[in-house]
Amino acid sequence: MAIKEILIVISGVILFLIGMINLSSAVRKLIDVRIKEYIKYAVGRPLYGLLTGIFSTIIFQSSSASTALTIGLVSAGLISFSNSLAIILGADIGTTLTVQFVIWRFTEISPLIISIGGLLWLTGREKWQTIGEMIFYFGLMFFGLEILSNAVEPLKKSPALIEMFTQTQNPLIGIGLGIVVTGIVHASAIPISIMVLLAQQDLISLENAVAVVMGANIGTTITALLAGAVATKSGKRTAFSHLIFKCAGIGLCFIFLPYFISVLKIISASTAQQIAFAHFLMNLVIVVTFIFLLTPFAAMMKKLIPGEDEILPVWPEYLDSKDIFNPQKALDNVHKELKRQTNLVLQMYLKSIRMTARYKESEGKSLMYIAMVVKNIRKQIVKYLWRVSSQKLSEILSEKIFAYTAMTNDIESIGIHVSAINRLAAQKAREKIEFSNCGENELSEIIKLVSDNFSDAFSMIDEPTAKKNMDIISREEQVDIKVKESRDNHLERFHKRLCDPQAGPIFVEVLLHLERISDLCNNIAEYMCSVQKIRQH
Repeated sequence: MAIKEILIVISGVILFLIGMINLSSAVRKLIDVRIKEYIKYAVGRPLYGLLTGIFSTIIFQSSSASTALTIGLVSAGLISFSNSLAIILGADIGTTLTVQFVIWRFTEISPLIISIGGLLWLTGREKWQTIGEMIFYFGLMFFGLEILSNAVEPLKKSPALIEMFTQTQNPLIGIGLGIVVTGIVHASAIPISIMVLLAQQDLISLENAVAVVMGANIGTTITALLAGAVATKSGKRTAFSHLIFKCAGIGLCFIFLPYFISVLKIISASTAQQIAFAHFLMNLVIVVTFIFLLTPFAAMMKKLIPGEDEILPVWPEYLDSKDIFNPQKALDNVHKELKRQTNLVLQMYLKSIRMTARYKESEGKSLMYIAMVVKNIRKQIVKYLWRVSSQKLSEILSEKIFAYTAMTNDIESIGIHVSAINRLAAQKAREKIEFSNCGENELSEIIKLVSDNFSDAFSMIDEPTAKKNMDIISREEQVDIKVKESRDNHLERFHKRLCDPQAGPIFVEVLLHLERISDLCNNIAEYMCSVQKIRQH
């Protein structure tokens, strides 16, 4: 191939990856918003997990993205390791649809898909903009493959290349090629789709293509292993399980390769379709092999990688709908759930503070998922209180409902500020920014005051006292003063060039978020004091 054709092939691959990555990002926003629905179906029977994996990978158009998300959920404690296994198996099935789209000539209509998606994205309202963005990137994936297809068409004119591709090679070479290419581009769809495109041009034999498909299926585990490297023990188990699934399934197909090839030739006369079926059947073999062995397999993996991670319930634990018509009991349930919600935010806060000094990607992702749980709990508490408030209530119970509604909103707001600190800590680590020694000392003093306020506000949910409330108010005033002093001191250090100029915006933003967290802790304490007065009456 000439240099021009090689550059066109590279451009096609890049467009495909841009489309896939951005499509995954757009879909992830929807998944994040509906995290509770995702988990609701994932943590049931293995069949539900399998279907969840298939569906999520179809909409992501990337098993790597779906697998990485699953590992993130496992690391955050939202899904148990055992429940994640069925999702991983489903993701392997879902990814085969991308190649089938190539068979169905989606590459040829990709300009139409891009045009429709682009118009919706540019001219539609918010909801249609999101849909248009997803359609646009979906079309961009296949437009990249169309460019790639046009670039390889001239290969028909080279007898030497045709002979090289069509003459049966050592399958280990094809497997190695599939692993390497997939490991580099983090998308098994790329090498497999290229095999399909070459087959549509009659440029490759089924035997050679199947070997590459085998390698691509093993190579796709590299993304999961990278995600698992920064995950918890459960996340690592999920990543290594994915590798074992793939190697075992591909190993079986390799052992019976001549028979496997014969079956493919019986199923279809088209080499391109045979390649797509090969991709599907390999993953079907993996599912059939392991779906009924998940329990003993999970036990084996726990022995290989020992240790337990805490599972974080996504759904409220105390909001029993049977107590709705007993307002006092219902509000006691809300009180318990508020305590749980605050405890989760406290965990987030402590993690984010640690990460301002030393950021860990695994904890950062875990914190993000915990924030989703906190948001979901707030939504469920508000919905529960609304149902309680629809009854005829005394003035005292009505005031309680108002106080609890305000509290759960403030607790979620603390979580939002904590998430912002987490993002700033990630930026600080990514850009290798260091605060000055004076800045670190000032920050430590403010963190100590805010942490004490958080601790007292949390304890007041169970035992509200006037003394704790006054302590929180006093510390809140100190926080306001010290934040102002610290900002002024930082400005002076900046003018004297005693600190990193890039550190300034991050330092000041962290201070402002800490100040706001302290304000919200004060609010929670005030609400609990008002609830205590209501109880006494």
